[in-house]
Amino acid sequence: MNRSIGVTLNALGLYGIALVLVAAFAGQILLGELPCPLCLLQRVLFAMLAIGPILNIRFGPHPGHYALSLLAAIVGATVSARQILLHIMPRDPGYGSALLGYHYYTWAFISFAAAIVLIAIVLLFDDRLPDDKVARPVRLFASGAVWLMIGLTAINAAATLLECGFKACPDNPTFYELLKRTP
Repeated sequence: MNRSIGVTLNALGLYGIALVLVAAFAGQILLGELPCPLCLLQRVLFAMLAIGPILNIRFGPHPGHYALSLLAAIVGATVSARQILLHIMPRDPGYGSALLGYHYYTWAFISFAAAIVLIAIVLLFDDRLPDDKVARPVRLFASGAVWLMIGLTAINAAATLLECGFKACPDNPTFYELLKRTP
């Protein structure tokens, strides 16, 4: 495995994280389902999960970069599991719509668990990458992934500000705090 493959794998990881954030944001916009505080925390943790691959793309692979992502994935899996446990009772409809039978927080748990396993596997091999030049198409592919994550994080931050305003988010949000009309 060479450095171009390592950068490509990190970029693919970023695109995977971006897909999760896009799906969550699409549910928010298209279905009108506002995320609860735990859902928002999971989105933040997905953005934090992206820090390791971004640093690897920018500065080259380093175990410390993977450690940052690993910690974010562990905390994300914990938060997701907490939300799953809140809705585990029989006949509890869960929070929000289900996609392929699972709610967003269950998909988040699966994604965080997969990230933990994948990061561990990459850590077994990534320290052996030679320090060679990265091809231009690979650099463009990776740069696109980095900028996509930065954009999605900014959009999610703006949507959260609209939803919660400058105070604590409600447990079961039904409207955007900063967009509500006062008489």
